[in-house]
Order: sequence, then C-alpha cells, then structure tokens
Amino acid sequence: MFHHEIEPRFNETDALGHISNTAFPVWFEQARMPVFRIFHSSLDFEHWPLIIARLEVDLKAQSYWGTPVTIRTGIGKIGNSSFHVVQEAWQGDAQVARGVAVLIHFDYETETSLAIPDDIREKLNQHLVDA
Repeated sequence: MFHHEIEPRFNETDALGHISNTAFPVWFEQARMPVFRIFHSSLDFEHWPLIIARLEVDLKAQSYWGTPVTIRTGIGKIGNSSFHVVQEAWQGDAQVARGVAVLIHFDYETETSLAIPDDIREKLNQHLVDA
C-alpha cells in the first residue's frame, strides 16, 4: 500500500472538535496521487486519463485535530477499464475511516472508457489489497 501522512488543519474540525466528515474525501484524493502517476507520470491536466465514477466513505471512529492521520492506499478490483482504489485513514492505532473510489480509464475527447493497458495493469497488480 501507498502511505501518505496528513496533518489535520484546525479548519477541518467540526463544532464538537472532531475531524469533519468532509475532510476525508479530500484527503483520500490527495493520497491517490501515486495511483494517478501510474497512469500519467506528469500529472498534466491536458491529457488526464482518469475519471471518477463512484466514491464511498465509511467513518469508523472519531478523529481529532492535533494528531497526524496516515492514509493507506491500495488497489482493489481491476476490471477492463475501471478499478477500485481502497483507502484507509488511521490516527494512531485506530482506523478512523475507509473509502473506495471507482476510477475509469477515460478519453475525454471521445467521452468513452478505454481498456487499461497491460503495462499499467501490471503496476496496479503490485498494489492489490483485500477489498
């Protein structure tokens, strides 16, 4: 799995002092950067090859400002043109959130999905996790 550490910002807390549920999708997106690089190493937006089709987040435990959060990112199911990115947020020894994003290899000019090339599929397979 890929690992990315987040330092929660004060403005990401809610009135109860917890990390807001709106922070996790943003953090998960940031932590997907290594996956984006597998498809497009330069991260140039003019030739972006992915589109998000689904995003789900399960909040598992309370999380708080002042303690780093580690995002663990792996690959779940791989289809012909789509794949699942499985992510977990950990604060200390507690899993505080889990998410799955479904991404599609996509051609924005033709607005159609594309088969995931074999070389990219091999790189994704190196990061498979139990979904």
